[in-house]
Amino acid sequence: MNRWQAFRFAGAVLLLLLGLFGLDLVFPLPRAPLYSPVVLAADGSVLHAYLNPTQKWRMKTELAEITPALQQAIINKEDRYFRYHFGVNPLAILQAAGRNVFRTGRTTGASTITMQVARLLEPKERTFGNKLLEMVRATQLEAHYSKAEILQLYLNLVPYGGNIEGVKSAAMLYFQQPPDYLSLAQTVTLAIIPNQPRVLVLGKNNAQILAERNRWLRQFQQQGLFPDQDIEDALHEPLDVQRHAAPVLAPHLARRLVTQFPGQAIIHSTLQRGPQSKAEDLTKNYVRRLHELGITQAAVLVLNNRTRAVEAYVGSADFQDAASAGQVDGVRAIRSPGSTLKPFLYALALDRGLVTPKLKLPDVPSNFSGFRPENFDKNFSGEVTVERALTYSLNIPAVRVLSEMGVGTFTEKLRDAGFQRVAHDAPRLGLSTILGGCGATLEELTALYAALADKGRYRAVRLTSPPGPLSRGEGEPNDSAPRRRGSPSPRERGPGGEVTAGGEVPGVPLISPAAAFLITDILAQHTRPDLPLGYQGSTRLPKIAWKTGTSYGRRDAWSIGYNQDYTVGVWVGNFSGAGSPALTGTDIATPLLFDLFNALAYNSPNNWATTPASLDFRLVCAESGLVPGEHCANQLIDYYLPGTSSARRCEHQREALVSADGAVSYCRACVPASGFRRQLYPNPLPEVLAFRESQGLPATRLPAHNTDCRLVRNADDTGAALAITSPLANAEYLLNRHEKQQLLLSCAAGSEVRQVFWYVNDQFLRAAAATERVFFRPPSGNVKISCADDHGRNVDIQLQVADM
Repeated sequence: MNRWQAFRFAGAVLLLLLGLFGLDLVFPLPRAPLYSPVVLAADGSVLHAYLNPTQKWRMKTELAEITPALQQAIINKEDRYFRYHFGVNPLAILQAAGRNVFRTGRTTGASTITMQVARLLEPKERTFGNKLLEMVRATQLEAHYSKAEILQLYLNLVPYGGNIEGVKSAAMLYFQQPPDYLSLAQTVTLAIIPNQPRVLVLGKNNAQILAERNRWLRQFQQQGLFPDQDIEDALHEPLDVQRHAAPVLAPHLARRLVTQFPGQAIIHSTLQRGPQSKAEDLTKNYVRRLHELGITQAAVLVLNNRTRAVEAYVGSADFQDAASAGQVDGVRAIRSPGSTLKPFLYALALDRGLVTPKLKLPDVPSNFSGFRPENFDKNFSGEVTVERALTYSLNIPAVRVLSEMGVGTFTEKLRDAGFQRVAHDAPRLGLSTILGGCGATLEELTALYAALADKGRYRAVRLTSPPGPLSRGEGEPNDSAPRRRGSPSPRERGPGGEVTAGGEVPGVPLISPAAAFLITDILAQHTRPDLPLGYQGSTRLPKIAWKTGTSYGRRDAWSIGYNQDYTVGVWVGNFSGAGSPALTGTDIATPLLFDLFNALAYNSPNNWATTPASLDFRLVCAESGLVPGEHCANQLIDYYLPGTSSARRCEHQREALVSADGAVSYCRACVPASGFRRQLYPNPLPEVLAFRESQGLPATRLPAHNTDCRLVRNADDTGAALAITSPLANAEYLLNRHEKQQLLLSCAAGSEVRQVFWYVNDQFLRAAAATERVFFRPPSGNVKISCADDHGRNVDIQLQVADM
């Protein structure tokens, strides 16, 4: 070929390419078919399927699902030269034309698989002109798609009667299995129906279909398409089949994912089919028993701690229960979290050195700038350790710790943990946040507890995963027999797509491993008050750490637990917001939590709680939980974080100089030369002392100070500060003058205080004992209340009084 001929050839090729490109512009390919949205489990099985926008069941068959047996059966039946022609088979056209013209043999249309795809993509009346158009389309399809992709399109579009299209839809709705799980007999059955979908109707004409199936099996045997033994087994397989409903597991998650990924035909979720089915059954049956208590709904979330993959997602007890709003997604519903945030609060306090497990906190009636919390049982303990305050879910110690830490610090950490409503409402949140005075979802809370299980590392939950790798190269045939898929774990990816060894991804450290360990150690104790009835000493008690919660008005019951492998969150209540007297986290939510752990992770080891190297032991005073002071005889061992935990020394007892008869006390300035003795006196916080006295408990006060002492002393020399506990500072009071309503005056004073003096608007009212309750009628308007004790301390508050 000379240079001129080469130029002519290149020009011809270029013109051909331009012609084909122009043909595509003028005659574009048909639009892609609309598939039924399908949500898959982690193992690739179908969890939930929906009708496509045209109300047809057309589930997309993936290349990996087209088994060699299915390929061979379809190709040998429909188009034996499929892999060799360019979309149109000229020899078949000539043969068909001869048969049709001379009426010899069976009349055929010579349509290739590619031509059938063209017709299925653009259904038209069967005319000679439309047949020519199919041929052009077939050639165009061959230029754009591989043979595997064309075969995939065909298997996704072939009719199976009614509104069922595609091999996968037929396999799922008739055999309840995906195509690559079918036997050879089932595969051949699906291969023969598309030619006569109105005659060969599965479930109605099974006998006719069976005969046709066996005829083709024998024909395939003559062709040597499959081993003889496989053919014989297929011939003896019965055909007892009927149409089934589409899979409907995990309806709430399925709807969520389909909404999140509109137009996506196949969505790969992280759910495990077995745990999901078990969780749905347990939840539905459990809630059915609660109906007589006025409790109609529950939600469950199961997380894999290592990957944060959601393995079970139950949005309600029954999606179809319209009377109980079953279609509401309880996993994402914003509810009051009750006491479920307390473990996280104490973990943050541990990391800031504010508390240690044995530190004692006041549990007495308290006033936090107008906020007066109460414990769930309305009782008070005086003083409790941090671990007991958490185990018994006491409100007042938790509010005290939050007050010391700061609400902003706490809510900022919750924002880092993905609490969206808390982040939105943060400027308006107060101390009631720790008692459930904020909004949270089951998904947020379960992810937070998973951080406790994972050494304090937070990671967002994962609902989807990338599809696993194909076992066959791009769906091309190989020599393997029809197979069943295993359950390969999808690769785990972080927020930025990074992957680490073993599928783990780095997390955000919310709390230290030491704090996570200490909280887990407390929550894993089985000697606790929130064991449901019947579980004390029961073998049904799983090896987990857990915390319960009950919202105000008994509208929400929570129980969230974890072990090394899983974190399980449970919410029980009513989507209407109606409360129930029986609704508590302990008695209502925890039994379902235990059932779930016993069903999903009964044999899970309980060995995740290993002591971090950052923790150490030290001796503390048994009376206060502080580093022992000079007068601490009873000591015990406590965990602490070296360099972080407070090293404040205990002063639960103070040494005082008193007269020989113990009637008066002396300061260093007025102590006599003789006739005195040294004596230890309790030195509790003023509010603890006042509580003990109000309850009639032993509360020894320091004797009154020597009245002959004329030295003016400051507060630092005489003990704890003075505080007015009633009325509330900066509050507004409405009083009915006709009913002669009065205000209560009370204070919290140190153990050395015997007498206090009350003033109203700088006018002396009266003297009273330190623990005496005084009532008076205040004037209207701005009122200043002052209190002074017999040691020279004083405190003022302002309030507003109005008449009704």
